[in-house]
Amino acid sequence: MPEKTILVGLEQADTAHWQLLDSLEELGQLAKTAGAEVVEVLTQKLERPTAPYYIGKGKAEELAQLCKQYQATSVIFDDELTPAQGRNLEQLVTRKVIDRTQLILDIFAARARSREGRLQVELAQLQYLLPRLTRMWGHLSRQSGGIGTRGPGETQLEVDRRRVQEKIARLKEELRGVRQIRSTQREGRLRRHWPLASLVGYTNAGKSSLLNALTGADALAENKLFATLDPTTRHCLLPNHQKILLTDTVGFIRKLPHTLVESFKATLEEVELAEVLLHVVDLSHPQYEEQIEAVTKILKELHVDQKPMLLIFNKIDQLRHSAFVEAQLARFSGSVAISATSGVGLEQLREALQQLLSQRRVTRCYQLPLEKSAVLAEIHACGHVKSLSYLEDHVLVTAEVPAEFAKKWEAYEIRQ
Repeated sequence: MPEKTILVGLEQADTAHWQLLDSLEELGQLAKTAGAEVVEVLTQKLERPTAPYYIGKGKAEELAQLCKQYQATSVIFDDELTPAQGRNLEQLVTRKVIDRTQLILDIFAARARSREGRLQVELAQLQYLLPRLTRMWGHLSRQSGGIGTRGPGETQLEVDRRRVQEKIARLKEELRGVRQIRSTQREGRLRRHWPLASLVGYTNAGKSSLLNALTGADALAENKLFATLDPTTRHCLLPNHQKILLTDTVGFIRKLPHTLVESFKATLEEVELAEVLLHVVDLSHPQYEEQIEAVTKILKELHVDQKPMLLIFNKIDQLRHSAFVEAQLARFSGSVAISATSGVGLEQLREALQQLLSQRRVTRCYQLPLEKSAVLAEIHACGHVKSLSYLEDHVLVTAEVPAEFAKKWEAYEIRQ
């Protein structure tokens, strides 16, 4: 049987009521993804959270009664709780109390498949746990004061803290090794000078489905939040026969824990190194605009928001009115509308991506001696050849090539 849980949200001075309801609806989806059944939702309007219980004491007592009434086994808060708030609430409701951050970490832990993914999730969990160890040792005595006055709880607490800190340091070292391996793999790919495009977007926007549709990959694509955590890179062919690398990355979400952003830096390096970003948006979602804002905010945190970006409205097959789709395309200049599952709009997407990448490249004309076949092969491998003519003692070739490639072979360039 699924675990019964109660969701709790706080409408603060800077939060609109509809924003709270949207956030709690998403929290309910996260709870369902984690295998829990939501039996009740409790909200309160306050200027700011209270120090002891996050919500007011009266509302906390009401929460305790609801737990008994619905036989709930856990309570999930929509915002991150302080260690003291978590401890006080557990003592009052006598149930497991977790917050949004813990819930996301739990989902990530269940979904991580690769060694890198498991390391990143474990690091984020330990970083979250470290300041909350006191809460776990509340059943032992802790005395404050000088030498000889510390109780067994404090002693064990110090031992556990040191162990957690040592494990965090070890995990960071292992992740540095993983990052080095990924860097070596990336260098092998970049030697071909193929453009790199990264799929970014809100969780469950359809990034993995789009990767599969464009590249023929078999990446896991499910109608679930955070279905995939590990990056997948495949090559894709554009209409002009230029090859590019397409990378699927971990999905974003509102109130994404900072510890996760930090821990997943190794994975998100693919976003940082991409020439262009493909921002996939679930246009059928009622809060698609808020999701766009949430993704933009995280991209700013990663300092990649200035990269060339193509906005892709996905899941248009789930919309009844085409006029709505046309209105969004007119509103967001340069965007495209597709359905990754049915294939509608994929050709227009390839053409838009081709156009975006062509702006990142330069067109050059080269006159190559016939014995320089290796140079011609490299132009074919990393550029897009527009014209090719074999003459008696040389080859004339016009191609779109990366800027660094143009400098490398400028000795053969014909300047017009």
